[in-house]
Amino acid sequence: MKPALYWIRRFLGGILVLILVAFITFAIFNLWPSDPALAICGKPCTPERRALAEEVMGTGYPWYQQFWMYLAGIFTGRTFGSGAAAIHCSAPCLGYSFRMGEAVTPLIASRLPVTASLAIFAAILWVTIGIIAGVFAALYRGRPLDRVIMTGAVLGVSTPAYLFGLAGILLFGFTLGWLPVSDYVAFSKSPAQWFTHLIMPATVLALLYMAVYARLVRGNMIEQLGQDYIITARAKGASEKRVIWRHALPGVLLPVVTLFGLDLGGLLGGAVITESVFSLPGLGGLLMDAVSGTDLHLITGLVLLSATFVIVANLIVDALHTILDPRVAR
Repeated sequence: MKPALYWIRRFLGGILVLILVAFITFAIFNLWPSDPALAICGKPCTPERRALAEEVMGTGYPWYQQFWMYLAGIFTGRTFGSGAAAIHCSAPCLGYSFRMGEAVTPLIASRLPVTASLAIFAAILWVTIGIIAGVFAALYRGRPLDRVIMTGAVLGVSTPAYLFGLAGILLFGFTLGWLPVSDYVAFSKSPAQWFTHLIMPATVLALLYMAVYARLVRGNMIEQLGQDYIITARAKGASEKRVIWRHALPGVLLPVVTLFGLDLGGLLGGAVITESVFSLPGLGGLLMDAVSGTDLHLITGLVLLSATFVIVANLIVDALHTILDPRVAR
């Protein structure tokens, strides 16, 4: 298969997945027993007021028509209601949160930098430390360093993130006073404050992934070091450093890159707990508010954003795969 055709198919497949995700989300919440129009109808909710709420929200139409209006709004914008009370949502319109009185797109955009900063910071930590720890655990297999790393990995996998978060707040926040325990400072305002506010929640979020990566890299590195090409490289006089980092590590990175793409795309779920513990105003808290208030458009917008993260992350993984192994795109 030609590389251009491969990437066209991957891109179109991603678009199809996004449409399917939006469709499934709409189908689920149209079968939801609660009525979003009833929530904003007020009391007393007369039939006339309820009909007006359904007209403004668009819930009075059949579900398939609502779905089409939603998709069209992403590209062309959308108007909710009519007359002087009409609410216009500019493209890309992911809907309107009537509970919060604001369009979904700017709501998500205002919270996205917090979650993106947390996710990127945590990803750098878990990939870097996880790979290095896994390599050293494999090189010192059966020795004290290996046992210490693997014990830490087991603790990281088995301990809930909120427990690490609360312990970190107690130790580094209240007892030692080294780090702030809540709030967020934008990088553009103060890089130093951005770092100090995010280092603890990013570490907590990264611990679970870090442990998984250390175990994965250790197992794959041990397997790679026993391969014939490694033995041949050593027989030809290659240094141990070159054997490990030039020959063995690229073979280890293929499954790591695949897992990284899946984990990076699914960070929104992990961010919900971490952002709640550290009181960060990110997408995690917004998602919890949307679910508790049955905010259909906001939930759908966040689900679509999460699906977009997964798809983009997988496209990045495919690109890295083609670099590590060009045969993938053939």
